[in-house]
Amino acid sequence: MVFDGRGAGGAMLLAMAMFAVPCAAQAGQQAPAESTIEAPGPDGALQGSEIDAGKGAPVALIIPGSGPTDRDGNSPMGVRAGSLKLLAQGLAARGISSVRIDKRGMFGSKAAIADANKVTIGAYVDDVASWVSRIRDRTGAPCVWVIGHSEGALVALAAGQKLDHLCGLVSLEGAGRPIGEVMREQLRSNPAAAAIVPDAMKAIDSLEAGRTVDVSGMSPVVARMFNPAVQDYEIDLFHYDPARLAAKYDGPLLIVWGTRDIQVTKPDFDALTAAQPGAGTLVIPDMNHVLKSVASDARAANLATYANSDLPLADGLVDGVAAYIKAHPGED
Repeated sequence: MVFDGRGAGGAMLLAMAMFAVPCAAQAGQQAPAESTIEAPGPDGALQGSEIDAGKGAPVALIIPGSGPTDRDGNSPMGVRAGSLKLLAQGLAARGISSVRIDKRGMFGSKAAIADANKVTIGAYVDDVASWVSRIRDRTGAPCVWVIGHSEGALVALAAGQKLDHLCGLVSLEGAGRPIGEVMREQLRSNPAAAAIVPDAMKAIDSLEAGRTVDVSGMSPVVARMFNPAVQDYEIDLFHYDPARLAAKYDGPLLIVWGTRDIQVTKPDFDALTAAQPGAGTLVIPDMNHVLKSVASDARAANLATYANSDLPLADGLVDGVAAYIKAHPGED
């Protein structure tokens, strides 16, 4: 996972490298129509894209992952998989409306805050509250599903602790352990990162203790990962325990994990499911972090899918998520 100062308080992006049928567009059919939707932000409007599946349809709010990741799941740091847009289209084909969003200070939500790095998980939860209110007013839905991908799954779990009018949550490739623990595992498991591990461990230890760290004498890679501009955000992020949040959430919760994810691994899935035994689970064979299928354990093949929007979502993902949502009407 890579942290830098290019928006959203840091980027948990590429891991130090860094039942679905194809959606309507992939099947050669016309993609479902979408429209721009806005919600109040702290200084200006938050913006997203809405796909309306019809009156009375369940509605899902889709929260992207960390760093400069947009509403479609893409990033200027090399991620062009378009996974969240494909997910929204696939859900629409199964009768589920969605709103996928740009985070405060970024892309269409740039006006919402002057500095996209000056955020906390709690601030993102405030934005979820704004979106839930806007969606309910617009659609008449009694409640809204929250689907969070990667770091967005942590935001969803945090939102579940304090917000009303949530039908349920979907943790989509979300970490199950504190991020410092996940980062240590990622760094130590990647041979290409061996040279930076000592500096990175020092930085992680300091941030976990609530202290900023001077990275000026560290390797350039570590200095980018722990850019001073985002260290306050990282300190906030590092104290969250996703499993503890899952344990405290008493609404419908679906935990989704793909067996080829090289960023969020089986210990994360196991931690979440152990914390909340009542949760639904969906394990997708061969699915990686950007929700695409990978045929082997080859790291290069896995990372290649991060830049390929032409690949469909992994088989089983959209049908599984849609089935869970429809099985839990979530009447508020």
